[in-house]
Amino acid sequence: MDKLIDMIKHHEGVVAHAYEDSRGYLTIGVGRLIDEKLGGGLSDDEIDYLLANDLKRCQAEAETYPWFADLNEPRQAVVISLLFNLGKPRWDLFVRAQARLAEGAYAECAAELLDSKWAKQVGKRAEDMAAMMVSGEWA
Repeated sequence: MDKLIDMIKHHEGVVAHAYEDSRGYLTIGVGRLIDEKLGGGLSDDEIDYLLANDLKRCQAEAETYPWFADLNEPRQAVVISLLFNLGKPRWDLFVRAQARLAEGAYAECAAELLDSKWAKQVGKRAEDMAAMMVSGEWA
């Protein structure tokens, strides 16, 4: 199997992002067709695998903040979800929200989240996450 994998990687190439193949169809990885026009896509298992990997990365990023361990599980989930949605570089621009988290001022943190371009872009998601931040309860 290893030789087969090596051969196919050699012929197809390995690309870590979506690209158009020689016929213009969306492809990823090692020649994996993901273009819906030809019936491509991901299985539910593949979607869950990708999500689990992303959430592991976001959890590890969240654990770098000194105040993260002091949050209860729903509030930690909000931070992980923000990291997932925004990415760490954009989440790190939420300086005031993070300062409120460090102080344990959860209502003020929620207000900072809602007073952002992100909140306008994501609508109900921001409202749900702000409510979780305030209450410390799962929505």
